[in-house]
Amino acid sequence: MSATETLRGSDLLTMPQRIKAILGGSIGNLIEWYDFYVYNFFALYFAKAFFPGSDPTVQLLNTFGIYAIGFMIRPVGGWVLGAYADRAGRRASLSLSVTLMCVGSLMIAVAPTYASAGIWAPIILLAARLLQGLSLGGEYGASATYLSEVAGSKNRGFYSSFQYVTLVGGQVLGSLTLLLMQTQFTGAELEAWGWRVPFYIGAACAVFGLYLRRGLIESAEYEAAKKEPRGNPFAELLKYPRSVALVFGLTMGGTTAFYTYTTYMPAFLVNTVKLTRDQATSISFITLLIFAALQPIYGAISDRIGRRPVLMFFGIFGTIFTVPILSTLAGMAGTKDYTSALLLSMAALMIVCGYTSINAVVKAELFPAGVRALGVGFPYALAASIFGGTAPLIALAFKDAGMESVFYWYVTGLIFLSLLVYYFMPDTKKTSLIDRD
Repeated sequence: MSATETLRGSDLLTMPQRIKAILGGSIGNLIEWYDFYVYNFFALYFAKAFFPGSDPTVQLLNTFGIYAIGFMIRPVGGWVLGAYADRAGRRASLSLSVTLMCVGSLMIAVAPTYASAGIWAPIILLAARLLQGLSLGGEYGASATYLSEVAGSKNRGFYSSFQYVTLVGGQVLGSLTLLLMQTQFTGAELEAWGWRVPFYIGAACAVFGLYLRRGLIESAEYEAAKKEPRGNPFAELLKYPRSVALVFGLTMGGTTAFYTYTTYMPAFLVNTVKLTRDQATSISFITLLIFAALQPIYGAISDRIGRRPVLMFFGIFGTIFTVPILSTLAGMAGTKDYTSALLLSMAALMIVCGYTSINAVVKAELFPAGVRALGVGFPYALAASIFGGTAPLIALAFKDAGMESVFYWYVTGLIFLSLLVYYFMPDTKKTSLIDRD
């Protein structure tokens, strides 16, 4: 089968064909998320380059503020690139998203500092993050849709979980990059110029990702759907208001927990738990590596017992244990108890696995092929921008106000609201619209 041929149906694929499609759809996802996440891992080093001042918490607050603004553009990316994926194809949208990510990473790599360019330095940083946010806003819907469509009905939870394997893999690679650079360069060197290196690497890898994605085969579901009459994307999406609301509701708690325990955790371990930067990076790397490896296991479980029980596991245990885990970590301030911090961080991520492993396939199963990428991408990006992207900023704001524990309850409350959604929603494994395309 050539690279330009169309799949005749996901269940008709041979194992080598399916693996090739899954890997091809996943590898670009890994590269994009690496590009996006190195911003967070290296924020401790470049914050002062763009925001002058002596208070590290204020510098991080400004840096993560731009991070949050980058998230705010994601619904636009989810809308524009999602509609593009439903009209021009999954492959075309995935290629465009990785191109935007490449440009954003390169802009950060060459951006001037505040000392040399004044206010233009944070403006350029903001523009780059807006491009990256636009890219990821479209990436999620297109990749979730593509992987779910080529996965096959029997093992769809297992194969589609590789979206988060590669998403978390991007974080792992970002963490590994920082870990390696910390062993080769001093803190002063990383603050002076070393923080630029991972962004150059990310831009180069994005070019490779574009090459891979241009060779993807299109899914049979899209090919069948494009032959049907198409209306206005917004009008088409409004035909499925319940599914849109479900995507938003099941996302808000999961995305908040995910970004709290991944994106914000390194800064939390340094600022609150008082571990060293090297210790925080090490914990982040180890826990994320295990977290990535767990995704297919949870996905495979959902293929056997259903999606809803796995989501309920996250909702119940996330509601019960979020405050105890974060409070215990905060109570360890100054003890340098590396092992306990590692185990608590890992326990939190094992709970979050109940959401991350199957959230993509659950959303994809709610929509027909003609509006699937848009239906998955837009409400997800909206919830992620409101709750996930702002999690580090809200956490730092509460800390700066001397009320850090309030943030723990904030995360718990959002997980509980999503738990209510999981409880009342149908099990999409049994009602999947992918199988009806």
